Amino acid sequence: MAVFGYVRVSTVLQAREGESLEAQRRQVISYAASKGLELTDGNVFVEAGVSGSTEFQQRPEGKRLFDQLHAGDMVIFPKLDRAFRNTRNALNVLHELKAIGVHAHFIDLGGDVTGNGIGAIVFTILSAFATFERERIATRIREVKQLKKAQGKFTGGKRAFGYDVVDCVKVPRADEQQVIRKMKAKRAEGASYRSIETWLHDTQHVQMSFMGVRHVLAGANA
Repeated sequence: MAVFGYVRVSTVLQAREGESLEAQRRQVISYAASKGLELTDGNVFVEAGVSGSTEFQQRPEGKRLFDQLHAGDMVIFPKLDRAFRNTRNALNVLHELKAIGVHAHFIDLGGDVTGNGIGAIVFTILSAFATFERERIATRIREVKQLKKAQGKFTGGKRAFGYDVVDCVKVPRADEQQVIRKMKAKRAEGASYRSIETWLHDTQHVQMSFMGVRHVLAGANA
């Protein structure tokens, strides 16, 4: 029987700082020792800067770990959310591990979840909650961005033509606003978006696609 550990952080910053990874590494090694098993550093798979929403076998280290597992092996995870943030993927992986006879231990769930006991039930419930929490956070982020946008605040991405960003607030930029007024005038005279695109390039030295022209004028008329 071989013993493996799996640890993960989702951001590049966390991966660089390494504190969370090291804490997780110590957890899984200590857990193995408490069971009278030896887990070497070489058998701890470290997933750095990979989102938990990425399916387990599509992660570089997750796939490498899965490819090495055999019947009777044990995999130790420090926490459920270090392994999964997707209920379907969590249950699929658990099913595959059980099918090949591998034991999955989650320290925060109290141990082996590949049996038919309370650990497996808790695993299923908490996997569902992990998915719910991830979706709830994503919804909250979208709502905050929509609110900021409605308040005229900058929500990230490329700066809109005609505006500067000062303290996360869009502030009209005089020179570009003048160009927008000329664009509106040309459009009112019957100019096409493509002809305005050409005019911007040839006379204003502004690189903007005809779709960009359409977007800018739509915003100006809103």
